[in-house]
Amino acid sequence: MKKVVLSLLGLFLIGVAIFYVNDSQNKSVSADRGRKFYEEAGMIIWDIKTEEKVVALTFDDGPHKKYTTEVLDLLKQYNAKGTFFLVGEQAEKNPEVVLRMYEEGHDLANHTYTHPYSRNVSMIMKEIKQTNDTIYSITGFTPTLFRPVEGQYTDAMIEEIVKDGFQVVMWSWHQDTLDWKNPGVNKIVNTVLKRNERRGCYSIP
Repeated sequence: MKKVVLSLLGLFLIGVAIFYVNDSQNKSVSADRGRKFYEEAGMIIWDIKTEEKVVALTFDDGPHKKYTTEVLDLLKQYNAKGTFFLVGEQAEKNPEVVLRMYEEGHDLANHTYTHPYSRNVSMIMKEIKQTNDTIYSITGFTPTLFRPVEGQYTDAMIEEIVKDGFQVVMWSWHQDTLDWKNPGVNKIVNTVLKRNERRGCYSIP
């Protein structure tokens, strides 16, 4: 993993600002409204059009004491800031890592409390609140960004989450590295470099 991160952060040396975040598999959603509706309504972000040379790398499912710390060390080395979608129970286990993220200027975001594969709206809302309460208790900061587990959502879920004041953030469909298939470091890096464009949001562990 370290080799992957180093290779990607090398992009920063040629003027590409990098935000590092990890994600899981990109699976289909279960909703009647399509991406066009949600993008136009500003309820879900997949990527953002910009003329700046910027790509976003997203990191989910942490924090992990060992691996997240390695990522933070690399980000600090390259003066890059990241957005971390945190799982509440992991944050409780590693509060010192969460606090470091916050103190070093990274964005903290919500990725449920137990990472459930559920579309039950009441359950998800309860998990979101529990995670926000956990992050606030550690940092004094309340996240407003949310990413559904594996990108799975329903219309009812999105409506409730947005109504509660959250911005839902996904990742660029065309930028999925499929790293969860373990294709190897070189394959992952080549995929990223080949598909690189100014508005990509990458999904890499």
